[in-house]
Amino acid sequence: MIKRISVLCLVYLCLAAYPVKGQTVDYSQLDPKPYDPKTDPHIDMFISTWRESVPRQTYGQLIERDIFTPCQGDLIHPATRGAVLEYVRRFTYGTLDRHKSTTPATLKGEQVIFYIVSGQGTIKAGKKTADLHEGVGVLMPEGLEFSMTNTAEDPLAMYIIAEPVPDGFVPSPEMLVKDENTIPVGTTQSHWSHITRPLFYHQKELATLAGMSPVWFDPMTLGQAHSHGKGQEEIWFVLKGDVIVHLGKEIRRLSPGYAYKIPPDGKTPHSNINVSDDQIKLFWFMVNKTQ
Repeated sequence: MIKRISVLCLVYLCLAAYPVKGQTVDYSQLDPKPYDPKTDPHIDMFISTWRESVPRQTYGQLIERDIFTPCQGDLIHPATRGAVLEYVRRFTYGTLDRHKSTTPATLKGEQVIFYIVSGQGTIKAGKKTADLHEGVGVLMPEGLEFSMTNTAEDPLAMYIIAEPVPDGFVPSPEMLVKDENTIPVGTTQSHWSHITRPLFYHQKELATLAGMSPVWFDPMTLGQAHSHGKGQEEIWFVLKGDVIVHLGKEIRRLSPGYAYKIPPDGKTPHSNINVSDDQIKLFWFMVNKTQ
């Protein structure tokens, strides 16, 4: 049944892409031409998971595993899987073992967002201390010394997004802490069916990123397929439940821990599809140099 529903969703999206005779094709939505491996992006190069990465220590005791790293060549046809970032400096998954603390550190040339997905702990920066648990996001500005402590028996797990700081940017004098559990729903209708609680969105404290938000999808719903072009870097990762991802002219089933980036060619659409009987949860973040 699930396979049948997935195929039906794909057929629906493909039909939506088929141009009516005489109409001008809008490549900001869907590309009606058949898949061509010589020109279309290889979408698996834009899909990655931290589970396949080698762990490394950062900030003393934090263990990070790469999800996406900077692209060293063609943004549309990268040579290495997961090496697709243009603006974000790094995107990783981190864990801090029980009762461990990071070494006090001060960021230079970048800001870091920590998004907690499990465990409990605290984070201290300047004169401010905040509790860490699932759904908490912390924006750590450049130039502020900070440290993190796991106060529980289980690992403190998080996703980490590092954004570069451009010349002339004035960082926040203190860390910003948001708890999605206390943020009201912003909309249930963005791109048809996105249920969002904006975490950080178009705030002056963001140096490069435009925004980020957890996004829920109700059973048997999907997002509007659309594409992104030059100057835009949009990334999604899966938090709870399996999702059918429509990316380009193919679909993939992704589970928690997987992420994907939309190739910025202006004609590679993406959509998240929930064919299950339960609500699923993803996370979105984006750089938008076109605004």
